[in-house]
Amino acid sequence: MHAPPFITVVIPVHNEERFIGGTLAQLVRQDYPETSFEILVCDGGSTDRTRDAVLEVAARHSMVRLLDNPGRRSSSGRNVGFKNGRGDYFVVIDGHCAIPSATLLRDIAAAFEKSGADALGRAQPLAPDGITVFQRAVALARAARIGHGGDSLIYSDHAGFVSPVSNGAMYRKEVFDTVGYVDERFDACEDVEFNYRVEKAGLTAYMSPELTVLYYPRDSLGGLYRQMRRYGEGRCRLWRKHPETLSPNTLVPPVFAVAVLAACGLALAVLTGLLPAWTLWPAGAGFGLYAALVAIQTVACCLGAGWRYGLYLPAIFFVVHFGLGMGFLRELFVGDRVGNPKNRKGLFHG
Repeated sequence: MHAPPFITVVIPVHNEERFIGGTLAQLVRQDYPETSFEILVCDGGSTDRTRDAVLEVAARHSMVRLLDNPGRRSSSGRNVGFKNGRGDYFVVIDGHCAIPSATLLRDIAAAFEKSGADALGRAQPLAPDGITVFQRAVALARAARIGHGGDSLIYSDHAGFVSPVSNGAMYRKEVFDTVGYVDERFDACEDVEFNYRVEKAGLTAYMSPELTVLYYPRDSLGGLYRQMRRYGEGRCRLWRKHPETLSPNTLVPPVFAVAVLAACGLALAVLTGLLPAWTLWPAGAGFGLYAALVAIQTVACCLGAGWRYGLYLPAIFFVVHFGLGMGFLRELFVGDRVGNPKNRKGLFHG
């Protein structure tokens, strides 16, 4: 009987004290031979009890190891795991997620064997147990048509061969020989950029709902805004490095953010008497259309999930759109120039 393939689980973390213990507990209980997998927690300088929580689990389970991530970012944390792991297959899992299946690792091995794919994709719904009404509203908004990219399968139950770009998270070790490692200049969208190179290299990806991992939504508007702003910065960096990835979906949030800022400036000018009130009419009409679109999507979400979420959804949609736009604009005007040729050497290869 052949030994099962060795699986390396890579978990980049920074200040995940609230969740890392639960995530590790679900992983060490996996229905997979203990000698055939390892869990590498790559810590980017946590200042809470994340490291202590990991070491407590590692003291009882030899497959768990704590590694330092001097680069601090999730991108460099992934590379620490990829370069130090012994796996035939590598699996990336965040420190703040829930694993609904005790057979996840076994299902990963089976999916690789069945499909012959170079990479595997998974659904990542924001639906773990114990979340608040607000967090559930965030999950509804992010899964809605106007809350996430329409071409993404990250919230679907699709099965079959797919593009890895939006949801690739598991790789054969040979993938790194072909496309290199993660670009550590990215602090968000590093997975999208890496998966884009996987696709451009002609490698195949397969998706199965059996590989689903549940993620925790942000629990406040401020936390959601900061997350969306980082995502917007990552989208801009992706465009700078790979100009062909620019799409209407990418441009809508920054255009919306510019419109919001312009409308605020116009309103201030009207209030101070610099401009007549009628100059606000075009802006009012535009935001009236936006409000109608948000209202329609809010009603659609509430019809399926319940009206109690209607109190939160309009504000959540606005924060998602404005945060993505502001992040893109911030990176565009004041961020690092990822596409600059002098910044390319040695950052993600080797």
